[in-house]
Amino acid sequence: MELVMTRFNLPSLPVWVISLALLLGAGCQSYHPNPLPNHPDLQSVVPGPGPVTNWDLPGFKPRPIQPDALDWMAVVTLAVLNNPDLKAARAGQGLAAAQVLEAGLLPDPVLSGGPGESSRYTGYAVGLSEDIQALITRGAAKKAAQAHSTQVHLDILWQELQVAQKAETLFIQATLDQSIRPSLLAAKNLQEQRYRQDAESLRRGDLALPTVTADLAAMADADAALQQLDLDECQTLHDLHALLGLAPNAPLHLEGKWSAPMLSRDAFRRALDSLPNTRADLLALQAGYQSQEESLRQAVLAQFPAMTAGVEQGRDPVEGVQTIGLSGSITLPLFNRNQGQIAIQKATREALRQAYQARLDQSIADADQLWSAIRIQDSHLKLQKQRLPLLRDAAQAADSACRKGEMDLSSNIGFQSQFGNAQVAFLQAQAALARQQAALYVLLGLPFVSANPPRELQGRD
Repeated sequence: MELVMTRFNLPSLPVWVISLALLLGAGCQSYHPNPLPNHPDLQSVVPGPGPVTNWDLPGFKPRPIQPDALDWMAVVTLAVLNNPDLKAARAGQGLAAAQVLEAGLLPDPVLSGGPGESSRYTGYAVGLSEDIQALITRGAAKKAAQAHSTQVHLDILWQELQVAQKAETLFIQATLDQSIRPSLLAAKNLQEQRYRQDAESLRRGDLALPTVTADLAAMADADAALQQLDLDECQTLHDLHALLGLAPNAPLHLEGKWSAPMLSRDAFRRALDSLPNTRADLLALQAGYQSQEESLRQAVLAQFPAMTAGVEQGRDPVEGVQTIGLSGSITLPLFNRNQGQIAIQKATREALRQAYQARLDQSIADADQLWSAIRIQDSHLKLQKQRLPLLRDAAQAADSACRKGEMDLSSNIGFQSQFGNAQVAFLQAQAALARQQAALYVLLGLPFVSANPPRELQGRD
């Protein structure tokens, strides 16, 4: 076997070829590893005030965070800024931006060539070509990537709104637990007092055993209610710490109450009519549909023959004659014509259209159901509010009569228990209504408000 070595004279190549090769080599990027963390990133204390950027919650200005006094607006601010899931979701914006960059880049030209040699001359052939079809579909691809980037941004905004609503709900529940604790403690103390008194009467023989047994059961019920409150409060605070990106043992000082104006009937109808233009998830689906429209357009453009065009330069290795000329190629659209991709993109567009319609229909139905529930809850709450002073006055009168010896302790405790139970029930109903209102604001895509309702939320009932 004879081994033939081919000698290739590099300096005989055109200068532009050598310069292009050096330029391409100089523009390459290098790889740098980024290892995963091996420890939690939870903060042990509530972070203090700091600059807030990239804030998108509609109608809600970031609340200055005072670690020793967190109202509901500060809790919402902290949740949106510090929630671990939101931090991970925002990293997706970088991917979407990279996809926009990729879609907008011009296709790289193709450099081809090879050596040739004879006894007299060293020959070569060099060509530079460009994919014409990629240039034709580039505009649609870029628009599709930009619409997808908008969709990612709106999806993150919708996730931020969900986190904000959950922060409101947990704040409402945590402050409710704080407000009903005194009533439950008072009920427990009264039951213990009645049990001790009746147990003493039983010891003297003045009272039957079933009465003391009933007292013991009532005291156990009061203990169970306090124990359940402790468990509920533990769960609520644990969930709130996790939502805020705080360590479980981080001190959390909550104050104030959640408040927002009741929507009038007119305001609710206006919000319902403008739902497709205000709710972030619907806007995200619209952006996704627009991205799919551009993807379909890209697939339609790609059905035309694939073409490349370029220029070639060479030197004949026998005669030494240098040549330069144009070159091109075209794919004959006989069988494929990109029909499969066009069919896929059309079917995907129709699926997205139906998904958007289903989401819009469900959103309107959910909003209407929640609105009706709020109206019912509000009417019941007003009745409870009217009855509460009457029960309070009766409890105060019974307590006064008991102190004067005009009423026995058991009867007095009955009045006190009725008032305490009604007070707890009122606070729980008030918290339930607040949670429903917070959910309705997000469901309707309305801006967050804290005190005075904006003009568009006002109207006659």
